[in-house]
Amino acid sequence: QVQLVESGGGLVQAGGSLRLSCAASGRTFSSYTMGWFRQAPGKEREFVASISWSGGSTVYADSVLGRFTISRDNAKKMMYLEMNSLKPEDTAVYYCAASRMVFPTKSTWEYNYWGQGTQVTVSS
Repeated sequence: QVQLVESGGGLVQAGGSLRLSCAASGRTFSSYTMGWFRQAPGKEREFVASISWSGGSTVYADSVLGRFTISRDNAKKMMYLEMNSLKPEDTAVYYCAASRMVFPTKSTWEYNYWGQGTQVTVSS
């Protein structure tokens, strides 16, 4: 069992930066592939980024590639999403999730545990 809590969301101007954090509980955090997803009002939840258990492999959505960086610290049971050059279209609730898949995955149905989300709002 893994419990996930996101933090770090807020209001930022376009072009600005934010760093999201995901704190995990449970002894097996380091064995999970982790991911970030987001959901804007009236839209489906979409994949943002994923990282393997070791941190050695990452996958990004095309829309954030080159602007966002996913990372993790297994000793601290933490995952992060560094977001730069933010755009109004990045506005959404951001969720962290844990998957038992061996490799990073974009599919929401392959994630077993989800956090409650943190709001990110980018003003133009």
